[in-house]
Amino acid sequence: MLNIALFGPPGAGKGTQSEFLIKKYNLFYISTGDLLRKEMAGKTKLGLEAQSIIAAGGLVSDEIIVQIIEKTITDNPSSNGFLFDGFPRTYIQAYILEGLMLKLHTSLNCLISLAVPEEESVRRLLNRGITSGRSDDNEAVIRNRLQEYHQKTLPVLQFYKDKGNYVEIDGTADIDQVHERITTIIRNELSKRLFNVVVFGYPGSGRGSQGKALAKHFGLEYVATGPMLDHEIKVGSAIGKQITALYENGQLVPDEIVVQLIEKRLSESRGVKGFIFKGFPRTLVQSYILDGLLQKHGSTIAQIIDIEVPTLELIRRLDERSKTPGCMPYDSSTAKIVKRLQEHETKTMPVIKKYNQLHGVSKIDGQGTFDEVFARIATVIEDGFKGMR
Repeated sequence: MLNIALFGPPGAGKGTQSEFLIKKYNLFYISTGDLLRKEMAGKTKLGLEAQSIIAAGGLVSDEIIVQIIEKTITDNPSSNGFLFDGFPRTYIQAYILEGLMLKLHTSLNCLISLAVPEEESVRRLLNRGITSGRSDDNEAVIRNRLQEYHQKTLPVLQFYKDKGNYVEIDGTADIDQVHERITTIIRNELSKRLFNVVVFGYPGSGRGSQGKALAKHFGLEYVATGPMLDHEIKVGSAIGKQITALYENGQLVPDEIVVQLIEKRLSESRGVKGFIFKGFPRTLVQSYILDGLLQKHGSTIAQIIDIEVPTLELIRRLDERSKTPGCMPYDSSTAKIVKRLQEHETKTMPVIKKYNQLHGVSKIDGQGTFDEVFARIATVIEDGFKGMR
């Protein structure tokens, strides 16, 4: 998710640049004034509360504003991110936004400030007043607005300077130059993001072989729980001994062990572009664990793939695999195959449904040759990479 706050004094050209950012990066525009008017027009609970405060001559509280912003963010899950215009306006609101972003498992990537000298702002706004007919486009009002902007904004800008995600742009350059400088900043921000893919599919769908090939093709790290568990057993680690004891007693490896291994893999990987996860998460609990792990490392899931194959074809594939060295424990009989497919239906399909609501899931036809299926998935992933650029 790409979240940007755009700042600049009146006349800096924020409106023009906002339109450019919204279209180019599929961002949802958040202006507290617009949101308040929308809530009041819709006569929502928050809107009516805000309207009564304004009617009494008061200022709408931060408590109401943050609720409206949170509602807007959660109501627009398909957006690639959010563009904040004029928020946060105060030092306190900067802290509020940080807390809200944390609650929503995201963060503000950067604050971009369009720097324009006061005299240039005055000149631009006076020129605008010639054609706009706006009563507030006169010099006395303009200078008062500029003074208020600088008094309120300086502490906010310092907040983000201290955080290290403040970027200033010369707003006196022409529109195309400002466009290009903003694009460079965002491109730099996007390059910091890991591209994480989760590959789902019933046993026999080819998710393992496809996941490995996709990881190699796109330069991503392939993370599969099975091989990680086997590695720990092979090297004789303390965790490996625990896993062996569990296997010998016919028990499943608990999430506590799997999470340790995945977190270790994430921590030890340096300079990677992202990860492809196969075999995890399998349950709703594991999906929340993965979300938390990625959030801890400043990342999120970028794309979710679900490889779809008809049930009879799955059974045929698994039956054939049972006669090869690649046979899995659940391939040994039709009864075990059916049980494993049913387990995926009851435990993993709810995970896919959850992710579809939050992120959207790309359904891929898993029938055909390996190369045909690979090409379908690769096209979707390539589109995802493009969306990050």
